[in-house]
Amino acid sequence: MESATVAHLEDFIASRRGVEAFIELPTSVTRATLLLIAHDGEWTRRSVASVEWARRFASRHKLPAYDAGVVGYPQRMRDYNARQRRAR
Repeated sequence: MESATVAHLEDFIASRRGVEAFIELPTSVTRATLLLIAHDGEWTRRSVASVEWARRFASRHKLPAYDAGVVGYPQRMRDYNARQRRAR
């Protein structure tokens, strides 16, 4: 995995609290992605090498990890996005 991607994800975890991982399966046009969502709904998404890599990353950082296609996205993420749109 690219060191810049790993550094970005680790910085997000270190600078926010209550971070959870949502793993998005690859499609025919995109690689697997790892979506990190903080307690307030702020989020970041990065393309990763594989679903297995994303699971290992979450486990190594002791993050709860969910299959986004099964559980969906938390309301706090939608609320955060709405707050960002209103602020613009």
